Amino acid sequence: MSYTANRVQSLRHHWKIPCHQPGSDPQEGEMLTVADAAAELGLAPSTLHRWLSDGFIAGEQLTPGAPWRIRMTEQLRALFADTAPDGWLAMLEATLAYGVSRQTIMQRVKDGKLRAVHVRTGRRKGLRIEPPAPQNGLF
Repeated sequence: MSYTANRVQSLRHHWKIPCHQPGSDPQEGEMLTVADAAAELGLAPSTLHRWLSDGFIAGEQLTPGAPWRIRMTEQLRALFADTAPDGWLAMLEATLAYGVSRQTIMQRVKDGKLRAVHVRTGRRKGLRIEPPAPQNGLF
């Protein structure tokens, strides 16, 4: 049997299942599909899918296996730029400057310990990492 609105209503009534009530706490930003978010950010949808799976971008699914939706906020828009801030490093340069592996750099960006921007134009597209602060120490 197919589930029609009438059958679902009848089952809910019979088993006393409450209807979904949206949360009273409105969240900022518009919910977009991955394709719409990619078009707005000027990226390929595959880039957003990769960043969703890596955990760099937060996404939402109504149920497991449902299409991803992305809440478009100013904070998310700030992660993507046409040019990197002055002095920010490409991934290879960042690994050398911090003295750690690419994976460690990516994990620190994901955890919020390092700031990063994804440059979407020019010859060298990709992540730019904030350089380490200069240290005045023994060496």
